[in-house]
Amino acid sequence: MGRSYRDLVAEAQKLGQHRTKKETVTAALDEYIKRRKQQAILSVFHSIEYDKNYDYKRERRAKRG
Repeated sequence: MGRSYRDLVAEAQKLGQHRTKKETVTAALDEYIKRRKQQAILSVFHSIEYDKNYDYKRERRAKRG
């Protein structure tokens, strides 16, 4: 089994320079959630197909006049 909950919280508290366990756990959960959301976005990003011939400048000029 891995390290104990107390050891993990103590190390995170020290690394993050948090004053309380609650602050430490809140920061850790916030980071965890952000990271998971980023991973979800990246998985979608790699599934989008792009048109290599698309010229956004030409499209912009066409809309203007």
